[in-house]
Parts: sequence; C-alpha cells; structure tokens
Amino acid sequence: MLRYLPFLLVLALWIYAFIDCLNTPESQVRGLPKVAWVFIILLFGEVLIGPIAWLVAGRPRDRAPNGRGGTPAEWHRNSGAAWVAPDDNPEFLRSLREENKKDETLLKDWEADLRRREEELRRKEAGPGDGPKDADGSGAGGSGDGPGGRKGPEETPPAAS
Repeated sequence: MLRYLPFLLVLALWIYAFIDCLNTPESQVRGLPKVAWVFIILLFGEVLIGPIAWLVAGRPRDRAPNGRGGTPAEWHRNSGAAWVAPDDNPEFLRSLREENKKDETLLKDWEADLRRREEELRRKEAGPGDGPKDADGSGAGGSGDGPGGRKGPEETPPAAS
C-alpha cells in the first residue's frame, strides 16, 4: 500500500492545482493567461512541474482582494458581524410581528367574507318559503302543510303496512 502513496500524492496535487486554476478568476491569475496555466498543469502534472509552477508563480498571492476570504470559512471569519440568534434579533422579531399583523387582517377578512356568505345563504334558503300567511297561520299552500307546502314529521300520517 505504501508504494502507491507517492503516486496518490502527485495525483492529489495535480487535481488540486487544476481545480484551483479553474476556479481562479482570470483577472487574478499571474504571469500567463489562465488557459496557458491550465495546459501547463495538465501537460506537466505527472512530474509535478505544472502544479508546483502554478502554486508558486501563477496563483494569486492575495486571496482576498475585497477584504473577504477565499473560502466560505474565511468569509465567515472575516465577516465582522457577530451572529445573533433569531429570538434575540430585533429585526427578525419585528418581521414576525409584521407577518402576524398581516395574518390577523387576512383572517378577519376571511371571517367577514364567511359571515357574509352564510347570511346570503340563509336569505336564499328562507326567502322562497316565507310567503304571506293565511288566516289559519298556514303558508301560501293553504292546506295546513309545513313551510313551502311540505308536511312536517308530526303532520305526516303513518304509512299503511
């Protein structure tokens, strides 16, 4: 297994230099154009000349031209702003209160709409059956039937068997 270790280290350095060269912006590459560095790394990678040349002469010295690091961990370390838990963050709590207000107004609107629709439904159901009453208190049907000319359960004669 140890006899493969040098080959694996060379391969790892070759791959690292290649990916690093590809991820480096063209404006930060030193010495040669980026395409030339890619060819040098690929052609001379087996003998380590290409990857080492890239790391020494082609790679940018300052990885943070804008004051931030080159990796997400460095961005986090160099961000300058301390992380605040959501329950301690006043902006987050303010946004929650605003969302709650919006949700409450939406709920009130829905409830008002539901009440309006229920009232319309009640008027539609009660409207046709509410006609003028006769002298005996029965509806417009006049035959002692229930509302709308239908007989109620107490007025229906038992069925003959």
